[in-house]
Amino acid sequence: MKSFPAVMILIGISLYSGQTANAQHTNTIYYPDSKPWTRYWWFASLIQKEDVRDNLQWLKDHGFGGVEIAWVYPLNRMQKDTVNYTPRQEWQSKEWTEMVAWTKKCADSMGMGCDFTFGTLWPFGDSKVPLKESSKYFGKADFMDQITASWEYPVKGLVINHLDKNAFFHYAERMGDALKPAFHGSQSAIFVDSWEVESRWLWTDNFDIRFKDRYGYDIVPYMDQLYEEEYAQERYDYMKLLSQTVIEEFYTPFTQKAHELGGFSRGQCSGAPCDIISAYACLDVPEGEALLYEPCFSNFVASAAALSSKTTVSAETFTCLYGWPRDHHSEEQVADLKLLADALFANGINQIFWHGKPHNPADQDTIKFYASVHVGASGSLASQTSPFNAYLQKISGFMKKGHSCSQLAVYAPFEDAWIQGEMPNEQQFKWAWGAYEMRYVYLPKELKGYRPLWINTEFLEKSEFRDGLLHVGDAEFSGLYVNVAYLDIAALHNICKLAQKGLPICMNQRPIEAGKIKHAEFDVLMKQLYALPNVSKDLNAFKGIEPMISGDDLPDFWVRKEKDRYYYFFAHPKASKLKFPMGYGESYINEDANKTITFSINGKKKEVLLTFKPYQSLLLEADSHGHIEVIDITFIPETPKVLPRIKKERELWEVEK
Repeated sequence: MKSFPAVMILIGISLYSGQTANAQHTNTIYYPDSKPWTRYWWFASLIQKEDVRDNLQWLKDHGFGGVEIAWVYPLNRMQKDTVNYTPRQEWQSKEWTEMVAWTKKCADSMGMGCDFTFGTLWPFGDSKVPLKESSKYFGKADFMDQITASWEYPVKGLVINHLDKNAFFHYAERMGDALKPAFHGSQSAIFVDSWEVESRWLWTDNFDIRFKDRYGYDIVPYMDQLYEEEYAQERYDYMKLLSQTVIEEFYTPFTQKAHELGGFSRGQCSGAPCDIISAYACLDVPEGEALLYEPCFSNFVASAAALSSKTTVSAETFTCLYGWPRDHHSEEQVADLKLLADALFANGINQIFWHGKPHNPADQDTIKFYASVHVGASGSLASQTSPFNAYLQKISGFMKKGHSCSQLAVYAPFEDAWIQGEMPNEQQFKWAWGAYEMRYVYLPKELKGYRPLWINTEFLEKSEFRDGLLHVGDAEFSGLYVNVAYLDIAALHNICKLAQKGLPICMNQRPIEAGKIKHAEFDVLMKQLYALPNVSKDLNAFKGIEPMISGDDLPDFWVRKEKDRYYYFFAHPKASKLKFPMGYGESYINEDANKTITFSINGKKKEVLLTFKPYQSLLLEADSHGHIEVIDITFIPETPKVLPRIKKERELWEVEK
């Protein structure tokens, strides 16, 4: 093997410095009975004990393992009524705390769990956040990012500055004190929802000073034109520092606060202007969401979990299934839900959170939440909820065994996304504009049989190459695939070090250095990298590495390994095509689907004909000798009704072309 000159083995500057969760929170199976949970919306009102008990009992009777309480606006907000005040336990008051703690105790008495959204509505903040600790934006000193539809409605609040951990800790001290009595009993999580904070021109005190110290130039002259194409390299540098700031000042302190309370952190990093792999890795239970994000987006979530040794990967599930905000509301079909859930399982999810259950008075089910399927007695799902939940529990349990299996790591193209800036109009939502979200970034189809996972610079740096494998967290890889137009020099240093040690690497294209400041060594490193015999421009780099499975048009699948046992979950082939919005009755199937698959297990190959019955996915168990058995996971939903989507000039979520 050729050896690199000294320039090749320089230790690269770390692209990220976010800390993952404490070691005692890794490899812990949260939600161990694997029953689905549900978000439990408390609309601002006087919450009564008998009503809470009635709601929890209904959920227990229908196979739910617990609830996540989310505090939202009073119902009169939907009529834009700002005059009539709805009586309620005041936000974070003694009465509020007592009711929350009583609910947790009631859930415990029923053998159910109870988590808590760490605030009201979506981004963290309330009327008690001082202006100096609220969100800041470059050149917009007078702009206030407000919470207008919270538990305190019609009172408005301010969103905290997510780039300042002191602002978070001041907020978290109040919120934590109000929740502390509810942390007695079973262990609870605090939850952070997807990033719903304005993300253009995000700023904080001294950001310009930190930027100049890091890059040697002033970002301020570029800020007004930051999102224009000609300033792509400056935008990359801004996003790189912004990413580190978001992770260090928000997601890391969030998990720290969860542990201080005696609980754990669970959350979504979708939409956050940062490296979402590093952000998700900060959480004890990283959470995906669907269907506003496609099921395959959960590959980022599950990859972060594997790289940081997190066993449980949850998903907010069934959100805006047929369109935003309320298409076919309360008319949802279990067959459609099953197809989506199976798609999530095949992309690494192993704990379902329904979205979800509105709080209702006892023996009533008239209150509904617009942006979800309806969990309750009056909805179309009620008659099949129990058997469907039993199915979800069974799959989740198997998908928590051992650890995720993968043969190839794929370098996540954050550089390309940050340099791209905006997504094309046709890909945007009214609330989502930036390519940094990674909404439409997919694992390469040609690698599907290797069941690849995403990796980033942080985890390349933390990895170790030994015994012919790349080890990082619970993941082991036989090779690395890189196909990016731009590459940070820190990433290149890490790739070079691994290549020098013998890791097979496919460099599909020759990238350009990302960022305004260029380094002369970048081209030298690239030239020497391509000269190594274990580095190739095509998949020949991986010759001799047999894919886990092979065959034509492979269905989506996930693999877990526990000791010498392998568990393969194959989603029905129809699940691989799911995109938002789902068609009403899109799950309809009237014939078997057959796939001939060749398994490669410990050097042994075995060809198997997989037969997918209508509405059925498959779960297989194999041992190290290649013996394969089918596990019965049969659940037959009611045959769905198929309705064409009514064509509209423009959907409510679409931006103007």
